[in-house]
Amino acid sequence: MSESDVSMKDLVAYIANALVDETTRIDINEIEGNQTNIIELRVAKEDIGKVIGRQGRTADAIRTIINCAAAKLSKRYILQIIDE
Repeated sequence: MSESDVSMKDLVAYIANALVDETTRIDINEIEGNQTNIIELRVAKEDIGKVIGRQGRTADAIRTIINCAAAKLSKRYILQIIDE
């Protein structure tokens, strides 16, 4: 499987599925821009703390993984965790 076969959206979905309890309420939207793509992650209100983590450490770790994968693709991604 080459790196073009797996999208960043799939990567975020995989990570979110491992973290949250209510996997059916995961919603991921990718907004493509000229230089930067934005990935919006929505999870159940009860799971938002699991995705963000203590002092934002889990969210920072997810962003680091995305940035490393994006560097290989020569793109820039921003992860937004949306609290509803």
